[in-house]
Amino acid sequence: MLVLGLALIGVSLALVVAEAHLSSGGVIGAFASAAGVGGIVVLLLAAGAGAAVVLLVALVAAVASSALLLLARHGLMRSVRARPRTGREALVGHVGVVRSGGASGAQVFLDGALWRAQPSAIHDAAKLHEGDRVVVEHVNGLTLRVRKAEEWELNP
Repeated sequence: MLVLGLALIGVSLALVVAEAHLSSGGVIGAFASAAGVGGIVVLLLAAGAGAAVVLLVALVAAVASSALLLLARHGLMRSVRARPRTGREALVGHVGVVRSGGASGAQVFLDGALWRAQPSAIHDAAKLHEGDRVVVEHVNGLTLRVRKAEEWELNP
């Protein structure tokens, strides 16, 4: 029984390492938790502990490992849902200033750089004038698709 309990603990540790390196969504971690709880139960039974003690320790270990799995999953999901901070995807939603406007295209000063810009709708082409504040809706290569900023977007 002692060897089986130690083997389950070893399997649990190996599965935790595998969970850290593989993208399984927590499935491997759940099996690691189950193997760890099983190993603890077998070790306690091999030591001659009473059934009440074994049950209590197993419940505490199961709740603790489940809480850790849920906490790790919550942190992972928060990072997946986070808005991009770098790259062209991060420019969407930023407010810039039109430096030169026109029907063929405009130039927008945004985050310290001058970008080519196109209005997002055809009827907005005549409305973009120098000094207008615009919001980036889409990035296509080095050209921004913009629209005029509304009042609520200008106040931080």
